Amino acid sequence: MNIRQYKSIDLEQIVRLFYETVHVVNIKDYTEQQVNAWATGNINLKEWDASFQKHLTYVATEKDLIIGFGDINETGYLDRLFVHKDFQGRGVATAICNRLENEIGTKCITVHASITAKPFFEKRGYHVVDTKKVERQGVFLTNYTMIKNL
Repeated sequence: MNIRQYKSIDLEQIVRLFYETVHVVNIKDYTEQQVNAWATGNINLKEWDASFQKHLTYVATEKDLIIGFGDINETGYLDRLFVHKDFQGRGVATAICNRLENEIGTKCITVHASITAKPFFEKRGYHVVDTKKVERQGVFLTNYTMIKNL
């Protein structure tokens, strides 16, 4: 596994990885209606690319395949962290998260974790400060505001 900074040419693979991960992995914790509202397949590519460019963003690769990605902003908000459906449980999220936490330079990291991701973040020392129902296209999904002090 190689971890490198994001490039705009990565976006097509990232969008596919995001959609497939939500629909294959997160379906164990959310209904079909919820994952369809969360990952519709209609992402504003310009907005995602601009966000990735503005944030500290890493991708994990094996050969030419992106197997994970994550990004964090300058305030310490860990925005996205997703691992390819076929590479779950192999340390990809841990490796990306380590880089993001070590390089951002803030004293506190905040994440809005899915039900699926909550145990991962708890093992890393994050704790829940709030449970929310987030609305996506009229459908409500549970997530957790979690923080970690560095």
